[in-house]
Amino acid sequence: MKKFAIVLGAAILSAGLAPVVALADEITATSAVEIKRGDMLYTADGKRVGNIYRVSEAGDAQVIYRSKMITVAASTLTAAEGKLITSLTLDEVRKLA
Repeated sequence: MKKFAIVLGAAILSAGLAPVVALADEITATSAVEIKRGDMLYTADGKRVGNIYRVSEAGDAQVIYRSKMITVAASTLTAAEGKLITSLTLDEVRKLA
């Protein structure tokens, strides 16, 4: 009976953690933009920044740009024509690196 309680407790804990892990890859930002890992991020001037590497809990997009991890604030992100676009220009993105 004791083993059953331990197994049941472990199952409940692991089931509770599964949604948290799933949220790490896909989070909807406060601006109602759906950001997913792997999405391509474009700048305001139409240049490609790179693929989304990670989405923070706050909805910020993290991208590896020129071998450095940069964080693009969720407040700058919008979706237009099926693309994820930041209001930052390429020069502003370069300054983040």
